[in-house]
Formats: sequence, C-alpha cells, structure tokens
Amino acid sequence: MAARRNNLNMRGQMKNQARAHCIFYGAVQGVCFRYITQVLSQGFAVTGFVRNLPDGSVEMVAEGERGEVERFIAAVEKKMSGYIRDRRIEWSEYGGEFSGFEIAR
Repeated sequence: MAARRNNLNMRGQMKNQARAHCIFYGAVQGVCFRYITQVLSQGFAVTGFVRNLPDGSVEMVAEGERGEVERFIAAVEKKMSGYIRDRRIEWSEYGGEFSGFEIAR
C-alpha cells in the first residue's frame, strides 16, 4: 500500500496519468476511423472519445497511464496508417472525466 501511495499526486491520481488530445488529418472520415478507434480502445486501459470535425479531420481525446495512452495512439496510427496524412498531439494533465471510450457526435 505504501508503494501505491508514493505514486499518487496531491489529488490522489496516479502520477503518470495523462491526457492526449489528438487531431488526425488526411482521408480520415468515411473510412470507419471512429469505429475502429473505439474497437481498438477496448484493448487498452484508456478512456475518452473520438469524433469527426467539420474540417474533415478526426479529434481524439484519450486518458490513462501515459505509456498506455501512447501505445493506444500507436495502435490507431498503425491500423489507420493508409488514411492518416498528419497528426497533432498535445499532452495535458489527466482530467478523469470519462468513464469509457466513446464515439462522440
């Protein structure tokens, strides 16, 4: 128990938890990107959402242990590599507001 306590920050969250805000550009809409991302999320300890944006890009927010989120993003990029032209990732503090990983509309 003491080891676990040492890994917690002042708010009781795991120190290595993080949020990734990703925007994927390319031919990413109309190719089941959101569905595939949601299915892939089931293999990772992540929460968040994925949604289409009006400019044709796809937005994804994923939270969890940073390494797990990084592996999830890598899995999405690998699976959808034929459709992704570019992507932007911004890391921030874990928010803890999601209970699962969903397709947002």
